[in-house]
Amino acid sequence: MTIIYLSKKGYDDLKADLHQLKSVERPKVINQIAEARDKGDLSENAEYDAAKEAQGLLEARIAKLENDLANSRVLDRSAMDTSTVHLLTKVTIKNISTGMEMVYAIVSESEADLAAKKISSTSPIGKGLLGKAIGEIAEIEVPNGIIHFEVLDIQPL
Repeated sequence: MTIIYLSKKGYDDLKADLHQLKSVERPKVINQIAEARDKGDLSENAEYDAAKEAQGLLEARIAKLENDLANSRVLDRSAMDTSTVHLLTKVTIKNISTGMEMVYAIVSESEADLAAKKISSTSPIGKGLLGKAIGEIAEIEVPNGIIHFEVLDIQPL
């Protein structure tokens, strides 16, 4: 069992996704199967096969979300230590070679969204930053080589 650490919002989003799948998507698929079944011979019914396959995929997603929720823990922001980078901190870093500054939130894999500047704690950059304090340099191996980032600031998320 792997524990998944989430923000309150991340946990609420997972619950909302699960509710949507169970209360809206599942009944839709059940109706599609019933409609396809009413059309006759199931051995040559492509609609029925497609609906059954969609049901299998949906049930697998529901099972995964239920498992994730059962194994998740919501981190308490009030007790957060911002002396080092860890899960649910927002970190400002500077690429030493280019001078470019970036701000990323360090989150669990299920909450990661690069477009929203949320990187997973298990990604190469996330792993490399974990445990670093302000002023420290993180050497992070990426496909193009090694990048050096200086930690400029750490804030609670």
